Amino acid sequence: QVQLAESGGGLVQAGGSLRLSCVASGRTFSTNAMGWFRQAPGKEREFVAVIRRSGGSIYYADSVKGRFTISRDNAKNTVFLQMNSLKPEDTAVYYCAADTDTYYTAFAHYTLPSKYDYWGRGTQVTVSS
Repeated sequence: QVQLAESGGGLVQAGGSLRLSCVASGRTFSTNAMGWFRQAPGKEREFVAVIRRSGGSIYYADSVKGRFTISRDNAKNTVFLQMNSLKPEDTAVYYCAADTDTYYTAFAHYTLPSKYDYWGRGTQVTVSS
């Protein structure tokens, strides 16, 4: 069992920055890949970024490349999402997710919510214009 808890959301002006954190507890050694998703009202859940346990393999959605940075501190069982140059269209509930597979596959698979075994409850990010 793995529990995930997001924090760091809030209200910011366009062009501002936020840093989201996700702390994992339980069987944290099984979190082989950690991802961030977001969901705006009336929209489907959207992939944002994913990082493998080593931290050396990272994949971003095109919409956030160059603006967002995902990182991972395995010693602290924490994954981060640094969000810079925020835009109103970034407004959403941001979710942390964990994949427990003992193998790695193509990055495209990690863009699908069904790939992940555990989810946090989300943290709200609102960007005003």
